[in-house]
Amino acid sequence: MAKINQRVLHAAVIVAALVPVTWLAVDSAMGRLGANPIETLLHRTGWWGLTFLMLTLAVTPLRQLTGIGWLVKLRRTLGLYAFFYATLHFSVYIGIDQFFAWEYIVEDIAERPYITLGFAALLIMLPLALTSTKTMVKRLGGKRWSRLHKLIYGSAVLGVIHFFWLVKADLREPAIFAAILTLMLGYRISRSFARGRRRESQRSDRDRSSRRPTLHPIQR
Repeated sequence: MAKINQRVLHAAVIVAALVPVTWLAVDSAMGRLGANPIETLLHRTGWWGLTFLMLTLAVTPLRQLTGIGWLVKLRRTLGLYAFFYATLHFSVYIGIDQFFAWEYIVEDIAERPYITLGFAALLIMLPLALTSTKTMVKRLGGKRWSRLHKLIYGSAVLGVIHFFWLVKADLREPAIFAAILTLMLGYRISRSFARGRRRESQRSDRDRSSRRPTLHPIQR
């Protein structure tokens, strides 16, 4: 029964993750993207890319706090959707906004810092998406795979800064993303620090135990 519920939830997440792009496609077909449709496309695809990135980062703390181990299975799906929407965001930029003017696109990426950071965030996500399968986990080994996928934090930081520099005026949305990211990173840092303190305490206990003098039978 539990496995069925897990599968239902996983399927629901997959379907729900497709709602934003479906909604965007319908709005585009119906001409409901406002006075500046390209800007709307860029904003909405980028917003959902960041949202799914934050949801991906939220899986581990939620699993650890609730003890629901199978939540980890959602992390790969959410991460892939984060990459999907980020790729869609960049595709709108190069295909619709710039109409594949590669010389100008390269110049834009090199000279405009917020585009540079956004592009860097997407590049960081690429190897994470490519190594998200169970086969790649086995090939890389658990430790190397885990170290590689810690790059998601760097991608999230760059994505949030990209959003801040992009909007310039109304900073409420990027500020919310920044607050969520700070909370996620703060949780991980505090948990890592607590683990380090526990290991140090256990090491000290072992050292004290090994230094205790062994009493001679007569002394006993």
